[in-house]
Amino acid sequence: MGEDVGLRPEIAYWHLWTDEQGISHQTRCALTAFALKGVGDAAPQWNNPQGRSDATVVFTVQPVGWVGEWHENPAPQWIVVLSGRWWIESMDGTRVEQGPGEFSLGEDQGSILTDGRKGHRSGTVGDVPAVLMTVQLHVPPTSKPCHFR
Repeated sequence: MGEDVGLRPEIAYWHLWTDEQGISHQTRCALTAFALKGVGDAAPQWNNPQGRSDATVVFTVQPVGWVGEWHENPAPQWIVVLSGRWWIESMDGTRVEQGPGEFSLGEDQGSILTDGRKGHRSGTVGDVPAVLMTVQLHVPPTSKPCHFR
């Protein structure tokens, strides 16, 4: 089976990041560095391995009506919505809502308190809890959007 660039997948994600002035923003990005390769004796599949690092996986259940006021992510982390819906608001006023199967990269460390805002706010949407899985990467944050490809 040959690699067909026309079929190469792209997986969209939101990146919450902090600029050099300490203001958080959200940018729509995509994972694009896929290669068609088999794993063991399995048929080839599209894989996009990310850099190796220590990581901590945390599952979170946010109750209906939960709001996390202005705060930074504890570490650069992938946040995957497993069920329910939630929203994230960055310091620049951008608000993103996500549901099951959507994910983002939270990397707003180093933001600076500005007009009562620092990092991001987040909360649940609707009448069911939001269930999230986070993968904290334990790497230094980068103040450049979309650096994961």
